[in-house]
Amino acid sequence: MKTETVKGFQDYTGKEAEKRAIIREIIRLAFEKYNFEEAETPIVEYEEFVRGINTNDEAISDIFRLEDKGKRNLALRYELTFQLKRIAKNKKLPYKRFQIGPVFRDEPVQGNRFRQFTQCDADIVGSTIKDEAEILAISKEILDALKIKSTIYVNSRKLLNEILQELGVNDKEQAIREIDKLDKLPEREVRNNLREMGAEKLIDVVRSPEKEFKRYEGYKDIEQLKKLCKNYDVEIKFSPSLARGLAYYNGTVFEIKSEIKETICAGGSYLINDIQSTGISFGLERLQAVAKMIVQIDKYLVVSLDEDKKAIELAKKLRAQGKNTSVFYGKPSKALEYANAYEINNVIFVGAKEVKTKKFKIKNMRTGKEKILILKEIKKKNVSLKKR
Repeated sequence: MKTETVKGFQDYTGKEAEKRAIIREIIRLAFEKYNFEEAETPIVEYEEFVRGINTNDEAISDIFRLEDKGKRNLALRYELTFQLKRIAKNKKLPYKRFQIGPVFRDEPVQGNRFRQFTQCDADIVGSTIKDEAEILAISKEILDALKIKSTIYVNSRKLLNEILQELGVNDKEQAIREIDKLDKLPEREVRNNLREMGAEKLIDVVRSPEKEFKRYEGYKDIEQLKKLCKNYDVEIKFSPSLARGLAYYNGTVFEIKSEIKETICAGGSYLINDIQSTGISFGLERLQAVAKMIVQIDKYLVVSLDEDKKAIELAKKLRAQGKNTSVFYGKPSKALEYANAYEINNVIFVGAKEVKTKKFKIKNMRTGKEKILILKEIKKKNVSLKKR
């Protein structure tokens, strides 16, 4: 029997699991702060619904297909946005929803690309360009909280379509897919692919200085977004080759880059049920890879020295103060080994003397120092983040 994980799927335990939980919580609190409503949706959907109408998108071609006992054609969700078609119906607009959960793609595994990963999405159904600025402000706030240095790049699908119209390119959708590969493939390869569809000049256009784009109507959205983002003290950079791989985008698109090759956060504007919408998605695994922080959770191990009842009472009092606490029954030496193994930084010994005096010897496993501690002196501090 194979017990190792399937390629592209991962286990997370210990410090990595704690770090993921903290990142997830920082994102959740930020979304809630801006009055986004949390949603949960099924991982499994009908294949037809998952595929939608943009069946040529690479992400859709990589979906995991399933069949249940009723012979129904099903699939694992490849993202969270398409499910808005169902849950946003009849909602008062603008409908602001956030969701954090796993998605699946049956694609090659490389670098920070996995076959199961967690997306953290915030979307506004019934949006304007002002909402796009708010979405980018939330993103900056989250990344700052995680101590991640990043750059926000933006472009407009309207602008790209306008340029392709001027160049006389018929298959605009495919040309956009190709130009989006400029940061992934050698320029020569992208140029050859564009040449086959008569769109080779597109590369020369997107390599032009930013001032050259002011003659296009589609660039006005970029200018307006820049002004709106200044209200939030958020800086954005125009990237004319940025397109995003999904065909449903119809307006502004954005990507946020950090120290790894892959995008850590991306999104844009699109239609949901014929309603203009906008949203952004964070990849939890990629944030985990670049977040410069060490998670230190204050943990307590209460060691019973033949005083089980009192040890349990003490543990209950510590938990009531919000302390992460467990009880150990055994020799002090074994207790210290256990604490080191699970990075429990505070060990409290409960013996007959401690019970009588109501003063407990506590050992700090990080410093090695010991002191006598009275219960009421324990401060209510549980989690801290430090820059690595």
